[in-house]
Amino acid sequence: MMYFSRMKTTLILGVCLLGMLFGVPNLFPAPANWLPWRTVHLGLDLRGGSYLLLEVDMGAVLKERLDSLADGVRQALRGGQIFYQTLEPQQDQHRVLLRLRDASKTDAAVAALKPLISQDGPTGLPDMAIGSDPNGTITLTLSATALAARAAGAVDQSIEIVRRRIDETGVLDPQITRQGENRIVVQLPGVGDPDHIKRLIGKTAHMTFRLVDETANANAGGPPPPGDDFLQMQDRPNEKIAVRKRIDVDGADLTDARAGTSPETGEWVVNFTFNSVGARRFADVSRANVNHRFAIVLDDKVISAPVIREAITGGRGQISGSFNAQSANDLAVLLRAGALPAPLTVVEERSVGPELGADSIRAGALSLAAGFVLVIAFMAVFYGLFGWFANLALVINLLLMLGIMSLLQATLTLPGMAGILLTLGMAVDANILINERIREEQRLGRPPLAALEHGFKRAYGTIFDSNATAFLAHVMLFVFGSGPVRGFAVTITVGIATSLFTAWMLTRLLVSRWYVATRPKLLPV
Repeated sequence: MMYFSRMKTTLILGVCLLGMLFGVPNLFPAPANWLPWRTVHLGLDLRGGSYLLLEVDMGAVLKERLDSLADGVRQALRGGQIFYQTLEPQQDQHRVLLRLRDASKTDAAVAALKPLISQDGPTGLPDMAIGSDPNGTITLTLSATALAARAAGAVDQSIEIVRRRIDETGVLDPQITRQGENRIVVQLPGVGDPDHIKRLIGKTAHMTFRLVDETANANAGGPPPPGDDFLQMQDRPNEKIAVRKRIDVDGADLTDARAGTSPETGEWVVNFTFNSVGARRFADVSRANVNHRFAIVLDDKVISAPVIREAITGGRGQISGSFNAQSANDLAVLLRAGALPAPLTVVEERSVGPELGADSIRAGALSLAAGFVLVIAFMAVFYGLFGWFANLALVINLLLMLGIMSLLQATLTLPGMAGILLTLGMAVDANILINERIREEQRLGRPPLAALEHGFKRAYGTIFDSNATAFLAHVMLFVFGSGPVRGFAVTITVGIATSLFTAWMLTRLLVSRWYVATRPKLLPV
């Protein structure tokens, strides 16, 4: 128990040295860009920044599902040569209303629509119910369970896409978490003016490629023909264009988008690349519609509608328009991150000034220093030399914590600083157990070496059990918590791991080397 081989000693000292080296980048700026200079990031409450509370538009999620269902109904009836006089999505009743021209075909229509019912959701239940009457009226009503599952999926997808968009802007360590059923909390440390990021987050960025209906005049007034939409041109707001409702190629098939300049004109453009599915569909559509216009639609606005001169088979394309460097890069970021399933609105916005962060750091540093001094004084007074061994291990423990958190590029928040202070007290718990056990063994009359052996050995079980339960509790806190709570959990879990190492390995090594060097008749504990 008290014997340490040369390799074991080297390993323990090497771990301590590595921890200190990983913590060094927090004290100095990076000497070169290519050097992996990992540091601990300060959270919103310490560094200042912006807080945004976003809300997912559940009405848009429902509308999109009903429109998709209506399109599916249209396709299903077309294949069976069944004609209708009304096809109306009714958002307030969560259903699509269908009235047939010929009531005698009601049963045939219901049979044609049954394949639209899906049971592949998380509940395994039908996602809609089909009802009909003898007058030829058919209703397709979405189930509440399916709508709830779709809404939850929309929020989860929105969180992931918001994270991708913010990561593209270079903001370090944003905190993006879910709040309630349909809200998302975004914390941006170091971002004093979040307007640019709000614009990026707020755009749905759903891009589609649709054929232009060249027979319709969108600027003549009146409703659009069946199967068409009158959409506004992005660079000419007073002009509209008629495009087909049918989506020929979806922007979800894009794999990359980059801002660049056109070699011919020198204007800013966005170059995009499709995956294999998108490239095949793009080639088929362009091959079948040479000399016809093909509209590029972003969030129900037409960016451009060029004429297809030849089949585009390479899976690559270019979006041109009235772009500058910033707008072209923003569009590329949005396309790379993907489209939001529904619009997001900013419900609440707060800014945390750096002055408040400086005050928090000052108060946290003062509490850490005071707690550290009190713990060291307690150990030195109550346990003498062995208390000083514990104090040295405590200093190494803090350096190891800093090194590991730097390696993980963790975020330090005010609760995280509280976690460090709590770790200081927890770190010496193991040393107190060991020292008290050594005292008892010495009172029982055991010689010094035997007292050390039994003290460390018998305290090990209690130390491991108590730290293991605390570790599991804080892992659960990290898994189910959010924001600053997770920062607190990270600090504590890292502290538990380093405390076990320093108390069980480093302190035992120090005591062992001291005993070999002095061979005392009585332990100063």
